[in-house]
Amino acid sequence: MLTGSLVALVTPMDVNGEIDFPTLRKLVDWHIEQGTNGIVAVGTTGESPTLDVHEHIAVVKAVVEQAAGRVPVIAGTGANSTREAIHLSNEALRVGANYGLSVVPYYNKPTQAGLYQHFKSIAENTALPTLLYNVPGRTGCDLSNDTALQLAELTNIVGIKDATGNMERAAELAKRAPAGFGLYSGDDATTLPFILLGGHGTISVTANVAPKAMSEMCAAAAQGNIARARELNDPLQGLHRHLFIEANPIPVKWALETMGKIPAGLRLPLTRLSEGAQSTLKQAMQAAHII
Repeated sequence: MLTGSLVALVTPMDVNGEIDFPTLRKLVDWHIEQGTNGIVAVGTTGESPTLDVHEHIAVVKAVVEQAAGRVPVIAGTGANSTREAIHLSNEALRVGANYGLSVVPYYNKPTQAGLYQHFKSIAENTALPTLLYNVPGRTGCDLSNDTALQLAELTNIVGIKDATGNMERAAELAKRAPAGFGLYSGDDATTLPFILLGGHGTISVTANVAPKAMSEMCAAAAQGNIARARELNDPLQGLHRHLFIEANPIPVKWALETMGKIPAGLRLPLTRLSEGAQSTLKQAMQAAHII
């Protein structure tokens, strides 16, 4: 089972919006050196909505090659078309990804029955172990705990990234989930309580800029060392909030640019972080001791 801090990795781009593969490979090495426990390639933070399928798989392939088995690679494989999600899953498997992360279909707002059939079809048509991803604030559709736990009975559905930030729901998942079903926070601000309630780790935006602290905080929380976990988490709280001051991944890419880790590249319709937000985020970065 995946555990610990799994970074929702950005996709570095040059100023023209073209993928910067050498920098991507450097980021993978840096994360492994810093103790990141797994790498999620081409999730929402990796700008999956603006990468075409060829680029999407090329990024996953590059991350797999650079990780070279040192940490697991989780490929973003979600789509609001079931056929496309299956295709992405099989392509990710072909290039060596260890898991897929499949988001709840966005915009078309399926029913719970439709969500079950969507993920069931994915499970039946790929050998790639799949994590569900529930982020209703972005998809406009909420996967209920009942449906998620029904899906957990399927062989290829091995966990869920829950980005609701709702600790009542997290507690219910931890209580009812079958043994071996992974529970991962998708909300950095509530990752600490999520793990203390029984979660196994996080798929984190904050880990892009503070990988060592996030990894150590998750480990301390999993060990029940609450004092140490709080000591590590407290300086990160500004990052947890302000890395979402504008739409993700606008702030985190600006933060990484400021740290000298990536060039200043985004694809439209995303635009550079506004000046007012830059000042706020810079203060959070200073409080976290990353600049």
